[in-house]
Amino acid sequence: MAVTHVDWQAPLPFAEGADHGATGAYELLCGRAHYAVSPDEPNITDLALAPRGADGLVHFSGDVQVLRPVDLSRGNRRVFFDWGNRGNKRCLQYFNDAVASNMPLSAAHGGNGYLMRRGYSVVWGAWQADLLPGNGRVLLDVPKVAVSGPVRVEFIGQVGATTFPLGVYVSTYRHPVVSLDNSHATLTRRRYPWDARQPVPNSEWCFGQGEGGMGLEVFGHDSYVEPSRTHIHLPAGFQPGWIYELVYQGEAPLVLGLGHAAVRDLAAWLRDSPASPLHGVEKLYGFGRSQTGRAIRDFLYHGFNATPEGRRVFDGLLPHVAGAGRLFAGRFGNLTVPAGQQYEDHFNPSDRFPFAYAETTDHLTGRTDALCKRPATDPLVFHTQSATEYWQRRGSLAHTDTRGNDLAEPANLRFYHWCSSQHAASPLMGAPKAGPCQQLENTVWTSMLFRALLDNLDAWATHGTAPPASRMPRRSDGTGLTFAEWRQRFPPLPGVALPQEACRAPLLDFGAEFDATGIITREPPGVTDAAGYTVLVPAPDADGNDLGGVRVPMVVAPLATYTGWNLRARGWAPGALHEYTGSTIPFPETPEEAAATGDPRASVQQRYGDAAGYVRAIAAAAHELVAARLMLEEDVPRVTLAARNWHAPRHEVKLP
Repeated sequence: MAVTHVDWQAPLPFAEGADHGATGAYELLCGRAHYAVSPDEPNITDLALAPRGADGLVHFSGDVQVLRPVDLSRGNRRVFFDWGNRGNKRCLQYFNDAVASNMPLSAAHGGNGYLMRRGYSVVWGAWQADLLPGNGRVLLDVPKVAVSGPVRVEFIGQVGATTFPLGVYVSTYRHPVVSLDNSHATLTRRRYPWDARQPVPNSEWCFGQGEGGMGLEVFGHDSYVEPSRTHIHLPAGFQPGWIYELVYQGEAPLVLGLGHAAVRDLAAWLRDSPASPLHGVEKLYGFGRSQTGRAIRDFLYHGFNATPEGRRVFDGLLPHVAGAGRLFAGRFGNLTVPAGQQYEDHFNPSDRFPFAYAETTDHLTGRTDALCKRPATDPLVFHTQSATEYWQRRGSLAHTDTRGNDLAEPANLRFYHWCSSQHAASPLMGAPKAGPCQQLENTVWTSMLFRALLDNLDAWATHGTAPPASRMPRRSDGTGLTFAEWRQRFPPLPGVALPQEACRAPLLDFGAEFDATGIITREPPGVTDAAGYTVLVPAPDADGNDLGGVRVPMVVAPLATYTGWNLRARGWAPGALHEYTGSTIPFPETPEEAAATGDPRASVQQRYGDAAGYVRAIAAAAHELVAARLMLEEDVPRVTLAARNWHAPRHEVKLP
């Protein structure tokens, strides 16, 4: 069995009942889907240990929400499934340039209406089982299993923090400790990722949760520590910017792999069941960004794009900013924790061979494998990623072999690097800030690419119209470089510190059972090969902006050097790469400023003359992308309007 039934609530009007042209108005359906699967289902860790119903099946349930035309006959008979991100809705934010919301009902939540004007029915189905309720997240409830084992948790110290949940994030399930006695647990800290671990004596911390509040009499403040099997407490505080690692014996892991079965079964049910609220579905497309881009890659690798009867589920998938990672949905996994960057979230099992869609051989282990290895059911795939993925998420390994050599591209794949952009790239970004970084965050606007690529994917799946050729850094044309090669090519910018390396991709050992079962028996993992796999980064041009990919108008006509990396500032592990943050390093405004600062880059005034010249350059770049089928004609006025006044507030330029 798969979806047994869905309980629906009354529909709600979307976007305040706005009309979307030929498609008309939309409505939002909210419901709860109920699932049942065989305990013998493959590729789901611990499923055989899960409790079963009277029918011998494993039962679970999850939220489902459907945004559909009020008159379905006016839709395009296509489902756009948004994997979301940690239970949050994301596709309207990026495809419609809309204000983000987990209950999208206002006009602002509809944005420019792109998905609606195209006639898509948008679906959100819960897949992440370790989320806790809150903020309108979609939730999946799955069984726990009665086992214990090693759990490793990593925290980055924050100002004033003395307590962390064992799930790291407040939104995430915490694997309880087997015992409050911490003598069988270890807490260490280190300044930089590859420094030796410094033990924190067990007498200085406990499994507990600190509380503070108003005191009485002479005491202005009282505190109390409540013993807790789901929190760690360090009375002296976690030093800001330091890496803390806790290893303990935990219990009651969730059967996280059921999330893949939920997506597969819900999508197939929406297409095939007479009870589906969507009738006559002809095509199924799916989108995920960051965490859920990795979920899509994992979904493909483990064969979930085929129903148990062998029918293809999704016709096309768009994993965005996933880098070379997948998920770890095995025992004691934490799906909220990012997959691992240079300074944060280390030794996450998400980044492991195979990295590429094409078949390749791991030169360190001798294994041969691929993400796409089931031609009968593999979908069309557009893998897109920003510059940040090359620096922080080992992104080159998604299209090279493990030594960094270019791979032949599978027939069902296109790969697009969005040059000089950062991981998040909010369409509605305001003025940039530096935060804990040395430079302002990256301001490059890229959301226009989403709309063109979805049109291209639909044309490919429906009519066989080949999409634009892949654009990514390659060794063969010199746009994919080792870090040492990049360092030689990047221009010397006054006062700008450079990275010392891209995020490494070491070969790790999680224990003998890991590959076969998804069960970790060694924490922290052993480092089998610290040098590991070859990671490439995009080559820079004379300004330091990326080559080897799709260059949006802001990169073709730049006001700054835009990078996929940003360094941590003093007090926050200076010199290390910061999370998924890129940089904006403004050009000098005048030749005089360039001369005074020793900046080798041409000034804004030399490039464009005045603000009108800048708008003309942006418009020309936009028309080139339209001709290449990488941008829609409807987006040309949007980008030229945004470029007025030197793209404020993304940039602050004082020239006329």
